[in-house]
Amino acid sequence: MTHYDVLIIGAGISGIGAAITLARKGIANFAVLEKGDTLGGTWRDNTYPGCACDVPSRLYSYSFAPNPNWSRVFAGQPEIREYIERTATEYGVPEKVQFRTEVTRAQWNPRTHLWDIDTTQGSFTAQAVIAAAGPWNEPLIPDIPGLAGFGGEVFHSSRWNHSYDLTGKRVAVVGTGASAVQFVPEIQPLVSELHVYQRTAQWVLPKPDHAMPAAESWAMRTVPGVYSGLRRLEYVLLESLGVGFRNPWILRLVQQAGRAHLFRQVRNKKLRAMLTPDYTLGCKRLLMSNTYYPALTQPNVEVHPNAVTEIRGNTVVGADGQEREVDAIIFGTGFHILDMPVGSRVFDGDGRSLDDHWKGSPQAYLGTAIAGFPNAFVLLGPALGTGHTSAFMILEAQLNYLSQAIIHLQDNNWAPIAPRREVQDAFNAEVQEALDSTVYNAGGCHSYYLDVNGRNSFSWPWSTKRMLDRLDGFDPAAYSHTETETAEAPA
Repeated sequence: MTHYDVLIIGAGISGIGAAITLARKGIANFAVLEKGDTLGGTWRDNTYPGCACDVPSRLYSYSFAPNPNWSRVFAGQPEIREYIERTATEYGVPEKVQFRTEVTRAQWNPRTHLWDIDTTQGSFTAQAVIAAAGPWNEPLIPDIPGLAGFGGEVFHSSRWNHSYDLTGKRVAVVGTGASAVQFVPEIQPLVSELHVYQRTAQWVLPKPDHAMPAAESWAMRTVPGVYSGLRRLEYVLLESLGVGFRNPWILRLVQQAGRAHLFRQVRNKKLRAMLTPDYTLGCKRLLMSNTYYPALTQPNVEVHPNAVTEIRGNTVVGADGQEREVDAIIFGTGFHILDMPVGSRVFDGDGRSLDDHWKGSPQAYLGTAIAGFPNAFVLLGPALGTGHTSAFMILEAQLNYLSQAIIHLQDNNWAPIAPRREVQDAFNAEVQEALDSTVYNAGGCHSYYLDVNGRNSFSWPWSTKRMLDRLDGFDPAAYSHTETETAEAPA
């Protein structure tokens, strides 16, 4: 049985970032377990037409690996994936990755003070584990009666079937979130009929995207400070928008830009009414597109402002009772954000899973460490999500904290540590109290930020500066410690 000091689960942006950070801190005995054949995570899996980032490329990248060669302000999926893979290769990450290795169970062993990890490629032990699978990796397909009997093609946007030719087909799109806003304009010219099932109207803002000017690209490559300065400027602009998330009245002013955008692009009053949200902008994820609304106005598109309630053979039945026969169904229904698969695969020393502890409402201390689970860390975890900035900002703040925690473990002979329950509870109570006045909770919508218990287990209610400050230094006093030495690792 192979033993490591640290095992990282997942080789997306989080796992790659963790591997680079550990190596830079001098921690060499680690491995990355990846269920897929290649690196990239979300940006490997999501290959749907039009897939692109909705955060400026300079900010949606590792701060230690600047890329002055972005082709657009908002890069597309192929370019982002190439950047991730290139960065991983430059830092020697692939040599640490065990591909086609899916974790089936990870359990803390209180006798050996080690993590016992079972995978599809054998078993391992580790002093510490880092769950880096992220919240955007397991597609969510709603349980619609009759779906199993549908005679046509069915797939989720994150598992796009490129071998299926949509040309001339009658297609139903279920869901109108971030992915659908991008792929609907791409497939609309191809299909004969496009039926878009919209359970809730979305705020869609203009996307300030354009090809990177040659002069700007030259300056970023050759003039010291230009790239970092533009990155800082983008951070400040997005952080200014973040003020509105904590003061919803500001976003009610900003949403007038969304209303104007809708009015300019959709002149049909009936359709415009269907597409007008009844909640405050920012309550759901912010969406940006210059092509989504025009696609919906085309003669081969029909917007159904309701959910799908049933599939009868090849017929889609909406909540309004209308029936439409289609050849294919594409789900743009997002992911298992708060009911992450890792919750059913990671167990404490008593054999209780994360799901057993969480009971539908994920909690962690600073979104990173979990009471009852020694020497375990989660990246992009609960209560750290924001609606306005880059996931890389959150990730790097966590990696700074986590690397200090692991160095602390090394310096103390890997004696187990886990957040004290009262500390974790106090942190989460503070978060929940602060969330009450934010647009996430007070914006008048039901979003994926809310878990099955109606609790916001996703969002960070303050500025990212406050997040950076809270994660700036590892705080041993917040943790319970077991001072006995770790048992000898298996050979």
